[in-house]
Amino acid sequence: MVASVKPLMTAEVLQKRVQELGQHLSQVYEGQHPVVLGLLKGVVPFYADLVRAMSIDIEMQFMQVSSYGSGMSSSGKLNIRQDLTASLEHRPVLLVDDIMDTGLTLFEIKEYVLKRGAREVKICTLLDKPSRRQFPLHPDFIGFEIPDHFVVGYGLDYQERFRNLPYIGIYTP
Repeated sequence: MVASVKPLMTAEVLQKRVQELGQHLSQVYEGQHPVVLGLLKGVVPFYADLVRAMSIDIEMQFMQVSSYGSGMSSSGKLNIRQDLTASLEHRPVLLVDDIMDTGLTLFEIKEYVLKRGAREVKICTLLDKPSRRQFPLHPDFIGFEIPDHFVVGYGLDYQERFRNLPYIGIYTP
């Protein structure tokens, strides 16, 4: 059986919204030197475009976490594969991820970052899928709200495939 990817958002639509988010975040964090914490691997294209759209002084940090494994739904367990390397004491942290669906990953990482001494943690996601939410958490900054589809492209994957697509599409096995 051959999988298919039906386009949901074009590269142009993504780039326009990411530029808007970057400009807005620059205003919100003006003069604060926030830690912009990206969750690898899916966030890479969005994160790179977002920080380039920001006109303020930031510190870039990354963590590699996973709650999906090789399936199409969350495993319900969070694994930290690569931890932070910077002190977060009394710093504002902008937690950036590609998508929020159940909320497990971002809920647990937000708590973890607060325990590491962050002054505050706000969440920015490219995509928000509120119909799947299982945790009392909502992104502070959202690129797009989407319906309950499994999506790939622009960093999002299925079994490590499709991350390099310049657009976001609906994946059908």
